[in-house]
This record gives sequence, C-alpha cells and structure tokens, in this order.
Amino acid sequence: MKAQIIQIGNSQGIRIPKMMLEDTGISGEVELQVTAEGILIKNIRKPRCDWDAAFKKVADTDDDVSFQAVSSEFDKKEWQW
Repeated sequence: MKAQIIQIGNSQGIRIPKMMLEDTGISGEVELQVTAEGILIKNIRKPRCDWDAAFKKVADTDDDVSFQAVSSEFDKKEWQW
C-alpha cells in the first residue's frame, strides 16, 4: 500500500488506514525503529499487560499450577526464608 508523507504542524507524518491498525492491533503509543529498509512501527508491549487474561484463565479453569513459583539457585542458597 502506498501513502503520502503529509505536513502535520511543524512535523511530517503519514495517515495509517483504520483497517491496517485494526489488523495489527496497533494503538496509542508506539515505538519507532530505523531499519535498513525504512521505519518500523511497533506496538509498545507494557510489562504485565497480559496478566489480566492469565489470571482470568486461572480463575475460569481453577488451575493455578502454571503460577507456582520455580526456585532458582539464588532462592536455594542466598535467600533467607
């Protein structure tokens, strides 16, 4: 798909079709990366953004096995319980 670079105030930008945004799930704040081929627009994945869905799944299935803590060497040797 082709798009034109347009003037937006003192900056320039492009209009992204609604269908493309819906298909990619991109919304709100995004990350821009310069690549060899151009500019890459990526959705920003916030920490813990999928926790709500994971907790709902556990509540719906009453299965908390996936949330059991896995002990590490630090836990075994360094941590005081």
